[in-house]
Amino acid sequence: MKIELRTEPKAQKAPTKPKTVLTRVLSTEGGKAKVRVIDANSPNFGQEFLYVFAQNVRAARKENKERLGAAQGVKQPA
Repeated sequence: MKIELRTEPKAQKAPTKPKTVLTRVLSTEGGKAKVRVIDANSPNFGQEFLYVFAQNVRAARKENKERLGAAQGVKQPA
């Protein structure tokens, strides 16, 4: 009888939150705005860009829901 040992590869850790910097700047209207900054030369640029895009979409939907009552914009009559 021959015993065969198999080693399973270790499970990969879940990806960490991308390295982005949240900066406050003055907007063109004189108010304050928050801007997420990413490094264009980062090896994880794609992940960071997708993270920032998703955060911007989430914020826009939240603002639309507060102002218009619907996350996707103005409700269309049926």
